Amino acid sequence: MKKFKILPYTLLLGLFLMAGSCTEEFEEINTDPNNPVTISPALLLPNAIQVSVDRYWGHSTRFQRLNIDAAMCWIQHLARNIYINAEGDTYEIPITVSSGTWDNLYNSSLVNLEQVIELSGEGGEFENRNYEGIAMVMKAFTFSYLTDAFGPIPYSEALKGAAEEPVNSPKYDSMEEVYAGVLADLQLANEKLSVNGPLVNGDIMFDGDILRWKKFANSLRIKLANRQAVKKPAESRAIMQEILSSPETYPIFTGNDDYAELIHANVIGSRNKMFDVFSTRSDWNISTTLVDKLLELDDDRISVYALPLSDGSYKGLPNGLTDAAASTISASTIGQKFLDPEAPSILMTYSELMFILAEAAIDGDITGDYMEYFEKGVSGSFAQHGLEMPADYVGRLGSVDKETIMTQKWIALFGQGIEAWTEYRRTGLPQMPTPDPNAIFVNEGVLPTRIEYPPSEYSLNMDNLQGGIQMLGGEDNMRSELWWKE
Repeated sequence: MKKFKILPYTLLLGLFLMAGSCTEEFEEINTDPNNPVTISPALLLPNAIQVSVDRYWGHSTRFQRLNIDAAMCWIQHLARNIYINAEGDTYEIPITVSSGTWDNLYNSSLVNLEQVIELSGEGGEFENRNYEGIAMVMKAFTFSYLTDAFGPIPYSEALKGAAEEPVNSPKYDSMEEVYAGVLADLQLANEKLSVNGPLVNGDIMFDGDILRWKKFANSLRIKLANRQAVKKPAESRAIMQEILSSPETYPIFTGNDDYAELIHANVIGSRNKMFDVFSTRSDWNISTTLVDKLLELDDDRISVYALPLSDGSYKGLPNGLTDAAASTISASTIGQKFLDPEAPSILMTYSELMFILAEAAIDGDITGDYMEYFEKGVSGSFAQHGLEMPADYVGRLGSVDKETIMTQKWIALFGQGIEAWTEYRRTGLPQMPTPDPNAIFVNEGVLPTRIEYPPSEYSLNMDNLQGGIQMLGGEDNMRSELWWKE
């Protein structure tokens, strides 16, 4: 029979503490400070913001530029003078536009924003309500961008690949469901964001100015509520009324010094993406549609949007021309302001918000004088570009109706082609002129209503993709109308 020696309790405790101490030292020795187990929100946030902004405003990778190559041409702010049959102007785009937009927003932006929310939320390793609120605002902006471009998308089950119960093939949610989610997130983000709360680092948008994040959250919430107003009028009116009736609780943009933009630096990788594209290539001119409208109104914004020809005049290029036909026309190119490497990338402006409120007022969705909002929108657009609106400018427009509001909004959204494209798809305004007789358009001649799902969804998430296509009520093409269409 074996005999066991019973060690004194104090000796056992001492051995245990020594073992624990050695283990702690071992873990410290084997922790690589250059490869931390957890990355802080301050390091995750900048790239997440940068990717969302770049994919919305410009992006410099050819065959992936949804705004510059596609939307700005479709909405007739720009026209291509070469390669028009493959890069947007004839309503044809390479599928890499879809895959580049989808893959980067999900994998490089949203995944990191979700990680910031988890790390900075209540009980998180870096608990900080302001980090959490900022990430929620950018997450809402990015998901709204995705659903407005594609239609139904993975939302409620997205970003859960690393969860305790991972979801690697997320279901698709309808646009109505996505809108409900992002509107709720924006309301919650405003509650979490506190100007007297903890400091944040890595905020490349507003440099830690929490009031500006609150203004962006509430202004964006108004925009999305107005966008869905035809489909959900009671809810949308309630949201806009809640915000407008409590400016201290729900601050919004009040001028051109507090809207949502990303300021760039003249450093490779940090420059304005339009500079990267337009300063190295001359494939685009200003569209005849925009030039003619600005000349008709004797609108000084043409001097910002376009460069004059050698004789000092401005001339546009019709959309949809063949390369051969376009090469015979001398037309204005994009203005110097957009060729500045430090020019801002814009997500939402004060003038855009005023036009939204003017539309909501003329539709009866909010109280207030639609003309007052409208005039603030027009004057705000001029001021945004360092110009003063002429005293008689609004009088030049004649009777102001919804089309007048949407036409001026279209002019003001130059640079934000995706936004102008979305508003045209929603309202059908402004009315576009008859195409040039030499223009050639594919997509059955229909200005694209959306972009197609990327090949990765067909190969990796086919069953759920089919559900998304059924929600479209049409095929996965660029003619199926989206949920908020009026």
